[in-house]
Amino acid sequence: MSRYIDFYTDFAFKKIFGTEANKDLLISFLNGLLNLEGEKEIEDLTYMNTEQLGESTSERRAIYDVYCQTRKGDRFIVEMQKAKQDYFKDRTLYYSSFAIREQGRKGSMDMPWDYRLSPVYVVGILNFEMDDSMSDKVITKVKLKDDENRDFSDKLNFIFLEMPKFRKEENELETFIDKWLYVIKNLCRLADKPAALTEGIFKKLFSVAEIAAFTKEERYDYEESLKNSRDMYNTLVSAENKGRAEGRAEGRAEGELALLTRLVFAQKEKGKNPSEIAELLDVDIKVVEEILNGDK
Repeated sequence: MSRYIDFYTDFAFKKIFGTEANKDLLISFLNGLLNLEGEKEIEDLTYMNTEQLGESTSERRAIYDVYCQTRKGDRFIVEMQKAKQDYFKDRTLYYSSFAIREQGRKGSMDMPWDYRLSPVYVVGILNFEMDDSMSDKVITKVKLKDDENRDFSDKLNFIFLEMPKFRKEENELETFIDKWLYVIKNLCRLADKPAALTEGIFKKLFSVAEIAAFTKEERYDYEESLKNSRDMYNTLVSAENKGRAEGRAEGRAEGELALLTRLVFAQKEKGKNPSEIAELLDVDIKVVEEILNGDK
């Protein structure tokens, strides 16, 4: 057992970035990212409801890992993605639309609709590479620009961190965000807080992340989260190997369905209901129900 938690588990991500008691850790991380763009630092933030419902019962909802708002009204969606997904960029755009749409304020007879928006930032911490480009760039920032590369609007911003591309060692860390990326990638492999991380915020981070300080309930929840993460990773690897060996589109499709089926039944055996399984695997509940009913 490692001394510190694995950041790529749901438990660790929520404990470090998604709790009121530790929101200074999230503020520190976001400020490290925004400083790359010369933005004003975040002083405080408020956590918001992570479940965003559609306008009708038939419309798909969105569930964020972390959703928060600054004092200025800027909204931040912070997501951790452990495995590559089809249409990942489309999914990210869809998720961002909820944070924009909810800002619409209905007008009156005398006052039209107020379309003024606060900026929305979508931050994706990715444990995979987005595409097959040869670029070694770890942080990719996306904004709305016109065909002459001029800023069109600052209201929608995407920041993607492709963690497999971050390969710096402790003696190579140059910036504050370098230090955060180093911790995210290596936390569970570290025996102690690295000497290069001199800032006080990292002292708190390592205190929060130390498994020995967990309560009995926290220890159980973490071990379950770690097991789920490893199970999903192993299943994904197996499916990828099968698809690669078959080398045909049909084989890949069958491999993906087999993967999803195994994941659905693995969660069912752990006592989760169809709605919880659909949320965990980020698929439509009808797909989960079809898989479960097909076994009857």
